[in-house]
Amino acid sequence: MSWQDTYQYWIEYDQLDESFKRQLQEMTSDELEDCFYKYIDFGTGGMRGILGPGTNRLNRYIIRRANWGYAEYLLSEVDMAVKRGVVIAYDNRHFSHEFAVESANILAMKGIKVYLFESLRPTPELSFAVRELKAAGGMVITASHNPPQYNGYKLYNDTGCQLIPKETNLVSKYINNAPKEFDIKVNDNDYNSSIIKIIGDEIDKKYLTTLQKLSLNPSLNKKSFKIVFSPQHGTSFRGIKNLLEAEGYDLILVEEQCTYDPDFSNTKSPNPEDEDAYELALQYAIKHDADMIITTDPDADRLGVAVKDSRKQYTLITGNQLGAILLQYIVSQKRDKKILPKNPYAVTTTVTSDLGAAICQKYNIKLDLVHTGFKYIGDRIRWYERNKPEMSFIFGYEESYGYLASDMVRDKDALQAGLIAVEAACYYKQKNNKTLVDILQDIYREHGYYLDKLYNFTMTGKDGQSKITEIMKGFRENPPKELGGIPVLKIEDFLKGIHNLIPANVLKIKLKDGRCVALRPSGTEPKFKMYCCIKGGNQQNSKDKLMSIYNEVNEKYINKL
Repeated sequence: MSWQDTYQYWIEYDQLDESFKRQLQEMTSDELEDCFYKYIDFGTGGMRGILGPGTNRLNRYIIRRANWGYAEYLLSEVDMAVKRGVVIAYDNRHFSHEFAVESANILAMKGIKVYLFESLRPTPELSFAVRELKAAGGMVITASHNPPQYNGYKLYNDTGCQLIPKETNLVSKYINNAPKEFDIKVNDNDYNSSIIKIIGDEIDKKYLTTLQKLSLNPSLNKKSFKIVFSPQHGTSFRGIKNLLEAEGYDLILVEEQCTYDPDFSNTKSPNPEDEDAYELALQYAIKHDADMIITTDPDADRLGVAVKDSRKQYTLITGNQLGAILLQYIVSQKRDKKILPKNPYAVTTTVTSDLGAAICQKYNIKLDLVHTGFKYIGDRIRWYERNKPEMSFIFGYEESYGYLASDMVRDKDALQAGLIAVEAACYYKQKNNKTLVDILQDIYREHGYYLDKLYNFTMTGKDGQSKITEIMKGFRENPPKELGGIPVLKIEDFLKGIHNLIPANVLKIKLKDGRCVALRPSGTEPKFKMYCCIKGGNQQNSKDKLMSIYNEVNEKYINKL
């Protein structure tokens, strides 16, 4: 069908939501084409897109069709899925609750047991609940850190890990074979049926209790340690508040950002990777002379940190930097307390800084590299459980502000990371009179100055994906012989399945002086991503090297399109 035919199918549907009819009638031809030229992609991260009418938008009709396919996948591919059931959680975004209920109704209509959270919950708690309830799978309605006009739909397997490609490919097949969206009828009364169980506090308490066991220095004097906390209007508010207050910290809430507001009205950005996310929290920190700031994205899987340094100024810690700090803290503390397990291993991604590898080498920790996306970290934990049970997981992280200190969860967990980051900062202040910035500088002095930077090139619209494809094609057909004046040592093309990893559309360019550049399309957004890892003698030297690479790539491969 052409997009015009699909549009006609929608506009003639007599039960179409009236607000959708009005929106469609007010759109231009180009806008209509973008809404209807395809079905929204079900990719490695599930579905994520702009809310609104159309097949290329997220709405209850598209959610309904996706769940029809997901139910067929469960019934056909997952053992005892009907009895074991699916856990469903959701965040504070527009229509998250409605989409969660719609999903529960479809699964129940198919005879599949559902555990539906009574109200919004952090994404990592969904992963915990899948494991705790021994469910066949999980689902969370969220668009993570995206702007308020977005929502999304992520699926998890029975280990609490996001579906990996071999699983998403199967789900996608079943979705593609599902009836057209208006041919699927839902009995709304299923919401109150015995097949849907509402869950809440009982899971919260178990999750909180398990989190508290991660503390490595519970006897610290925490009352004098001041923390400013913002959940960015999202789901971490209650969990982190309860967790850190139970630990005894002096917690200062950014009150304007503690409301469950789907429009994120009091923040410039709900993304901890963005400096704008810290603007209001910085005001609170200065006012209260706080030791540090922590903030999460709305679904509470990413953690951002800023700490007061020796100059009484607040320094933002990047994902790569905090990952290295937490890794060193966990490993060194467990070693000193003689609780470091035998055969420890850590996991990070191919686009994460090499600094973690240097720390692992020092402490004799095996480090595994996996593809970008925390699902691969979760899946690697499952691989070790099945194939090398003598190995002990100790830490996993990625540059995009995702961390995991315990395999009680199989996705990145801002509550775990928040607890460990705050404790590490409090410990170093009391024991060494040092901040996390000081600790980071100590790590640099030992291993070299690492500067890491992610550049996002957004390419929206119908032609966006083709532009991204052309960029990757350009690098493969005309690979650079040097970048920033430094010869290229080798180029690793992960489409060829190197390092025992499944093929992925990633290129990694290694330069003769130790610099590294990784390139890939985003799996969830219309973006081309360039990750730069620079090792220099000092900060300025590393910054100069970084800019020379960015300028050259932008000029030769991006701006030419």
